[in-house]
Amino acid sequence: MYDIHFVLSQEIIILWFLCRAAFVANEIPLFMNQSPPHVQMSRPSVIIKLILGLLWFIVHLAISLFSLWFDLIYSIECYLISFGLIPKYRKFQLDRLKHLAVVVDSREAKNVAKINQLLCWLSNVGVKYVCLYDIDGVLKKTFAPAMNGSRYGNSGKYLDVGANTKALTCCHKEMTIECISGSDGKDGIAKAASLLCSTCVNGNRNTCGNGEIVFTEADMSGALKAIGCGGPEPDLLLVYGPARCHLGFPAWRLRYTEIMHMGPLNSMKYGAIVKAFYKFSKKYQNFGK
Repeated sequence: MYDIHFVLSQEIIILWFLCRAAFVANEIPLFMNQSPPHVQMSRPSVIIKLILGLLWFIVHLAISLFSLWFDLIYSIECYLISFGLIPKYRKFQLDRLKHLAVVVDSREAKNVAKINQLLCWLSNVGVKYVCLYDIDGVLKKTFAPAMNGSRYGNSGKYLDVGANTKALTCCHKEMTIECISGSDGKDGIAKAASLLCSTCVNGNRNTCGNGEIVFTEADMSGALKAIGCGGPEPDLLLVYGPARCHLGFPAWRLRYTEIMHMGPLNSMKYGAIVKAFYKFSKKYQNFGK
């Protein structure tokens, strides 16, 4: 959330510069007997520029105050949800949420404490399957020690880890966690295409009547699973970071996925997660799964 004192002080500084510029432009003819033509400025033009500057200042201030008010209301609502003071957020159905994906900016993914806290919150809500993604593979490196059976945080549970060459899957209580990175995106689809091409060259592919080779969606899914880039399609994708995009998450796993931007990871709130799940439970798809 923006600091209101910083925003107001910024607006006051802008207003002071506008008034100062208008004053200097208006006083130039008084201190010079003959001003150059390009320096002369009539009083009406100064007044018009000052009015336009004030209008810009008022609009900018109104937008900033509206943004502050919106963020304040959102934060208060999240805190009320966290304490269970809003009845409609106390109980909601997670039957449709079979698989959840969380995209984290790689710079924020280095904050292991926040990632652990996020996983604990998701486990408490009742999420059973989580796919964690960052483009640089920071989360993969974070979960690498779990492959040796180390303990996860303070949960007191040993991690049951099974990993292939591209995905790390572990169990946190009753929640399965999969970690993927940018190498499972473009590189994964290139390797899958290479595998299909080699299969075709070896003569293991059927052709249609005109001799043209046809690849189906099932063939591509099988190739992705064979190279370790397969996985379930998430029903909901939560994005943590400054950008409102999926940051390179494998597109073939997002055909029917609902995407929600959650803001920076450092300012995540438990109430915001509950609110996102509640909104998802109220979504209705006219087509798809």
